Amino acid sequence: MTDVATWAARLDDAATGTAPIAPLSGDGLTDLAVAYEVQRGVVGLRLGRGERLVGGKLGLTSRAKQIAMGVDRPLYGLVTSGMARNSGSLLLLEELIHPRVEPEIAFVLGEPLEGPGVTVADVLAATRYVCPALDVIDSRYEGFRFTHLDAIADNASSAVFALGDDLVEPRGDLALTGCVLEVDGRVVESAAGAAVMGHPAAAVAYMANQLVATDRRLEAGWVVLSGGLTAPVPLLPGSTVTATLSGLGSVTLGAE
Repeated sequence: MTDVATWAARLDDAATGTAPIAPLSGDGLTDLAVAYEVQRGVVGLRLGRGERLVGGKLGLTSRAKQIAMGVDRPLYGLVTSGMARNSGSLLLLEELIHPRVEPEIAFVLGEPLEGPGVTVADVLAATRYVCPALDVIDSRYEGFRFTHLDAIADNASSAVFALGDDLVEPRGDLALTGCVLEVDGRVVESAAGAAVMGHPAAAVAYMANQLVATDRRLEAGWVVLSGGLTAPVPLLPGSTVTATLSGLGSVTLGAE
């Protein structure tokens, strides 16, 4: 079996060189713990280039997506300072492979969260702000085809994220928060917060509890992207994507 460091370097080279690779599952990746080790290696290479760890992100948080992938659990990744963009930023698509974008509810933590046993109530109590987010996913695998373990190793397809400018203290029932996704002013998707594990804070709790296996926790000041509220849409040249969440404001990214 190929060693973890080699797999991590292969994924990092694919990202930095915008050259997709064959899935690692075809090269012997068959273990969940090893997939997360590869992920940590990928993130470590980014940190070695001077980036900072600024939070986490969830994937496969909807039951429909899990069924489509043939899995019964979400996955998580880590996000770094080099992935962050301001709302209204213009992305250069030549720096990405096959980007897709999805709207999310982001949690900015005021206190750390450490499992096991973290609940939705714990997440809400530890959250300083929530805001709309756009998460640009960009699998490093050829043809955007991969297994659950491949996606974990690829750091949950992390590429770029942007947060809305309005930071709102969590209030009301975020499961009922409405979301509208527009491309060039045309509504293409809509959903509610409950699309993410019944409540978006449940996804944050899931990550906090899973991190126990690696002796880590979600830190104060981190942003956690709770998972796609809708199906991802391709990010195309010249397009502008806007996510508007009821009571939370909006966030926009453009592409060229």
